[in-house]
Amino acid sequence: MNQAKKHDNACNRANCPCMEGCPLGSALDKIGGKWKLRILCALLQDGTTRYNALKRKIDGITNTMLASSLKELEQDGLLLRRQYAEVPVRVEYTASEAGRQLVPILEQLARWELTLRKQQSTEHTEKSGSCLP
Repeated sequence: MNQAKKHDNACNRANCPCMEGCPLGSALDKIGGKWKLRILCALLQDGTTRYNALKRKIDGITNTMLASSLKELEQDGLLLRRQYAEVPVRVEYTASEAGRQLVPILEQLARWELTLRKQQSTEHTEKSGSCLP
């Protein structure tokens, strides 16, 4: 089965990412934006993590963006939130099973990016004779 045929199974011309209801567009909505993947990666790397530890780990994120992104990720079923009845309140976040299912997809996306970088670097070297970092 070729790549175009595989792609058509999930997303065809009548139902493409630019159209409402596309499964690919819906998936990208769940993980899109500047912070969601960074949050998920932090949880996947570190396991169960408290709010302030996430805040420290993700450089540049504001409390507002972290809180709203965590809420959206929880609503989309990609992470689990556990609040303890303690004073002060303790809240922990963990990647859900659906969040963990993204690992091979994200690894494949990273490999694609590395391949693309290598190809672009080679093309740049061939055009200019050298490639400065």
